[in-house]
Amino acid sequence: MRTWQVDDVMTREVATVGEETPYRVIVDILIRRGVSAVPVVDDFRRVLGVVSEADLLHKVEHSGVQEERRVFTGRRRRASREKAGALLAKELMTAPAVTTFPGASLPAAARLMDREAVKRLPVLDDLGRLVGIVTRSDLLRVHLRTDAEIREDVVQEVLRRVLAVRDGLVTVQVRDGAVRLDGRLDRRTAAELAEKLAGQVSGVVQVTSTIGYDVDDAGLVERGITPVA
Repeated sequence: MRTWQVDDVMTREVATVGEETPYRVIVDILIRRGVSAVPVVDDFRRVLGVVSEADLLHKVEHSGVQEERRVFTGRRRRASREKAGALLAKELMTAPAVTTFPGASLPAAARLMDREAVKRLPVLDDLGRLVGIVTRSDLLRVHLRTDAEIREDVVQEVLRRVLAVRDGLVTVQVRDGAVRLDGRLDRRTAAELAEKLAGQVSGVVQVTSTIGYDVDDAGLVERGITPVA
């Protein structure tokens, strides 16, 4: 069963800057391209860091403000003050960049964003070169799939291809991404697997299953016993 990957939703034409790109040019690129951040790359398109709106706003934050002289200054405050005085991408960027690869699953990319508290991930090829970028909104695109597309995947990929269920034994209804399974199968493990795999289809937000079964083989499978058909 095919699941969507980063490669399916990422933006391939990525706005980038070099280490020596000035502050004002970076601002112009963000506004012109309608993006909130740009990767900083070297001549081989290897990602050195990322400059985001948050990095650029430090200059606005500290503009015209009389800084208090403190004996002890927190790390975040020092970093903010340093970036406020930065003029080039290499001084403004957050490094190292949190990155992913084209074959990563969308759930894996989402977990990485959440864990690292970032809003986008540069996508690198096997040689570490930039090939795209994926954002939070890109990951949500999977839920724009139509109910008909989702139902087709559940029927074709889950029931027919993986479980080899004959037509008519299980009915599939999909509404707003929520899947409902009904019918009857020969074994409990097959019924449970149908529900589990349906939940892994791209675009599915919920699965409700009322599939019945003739034989409760769960205990036999746990003990390594294959029930006789």
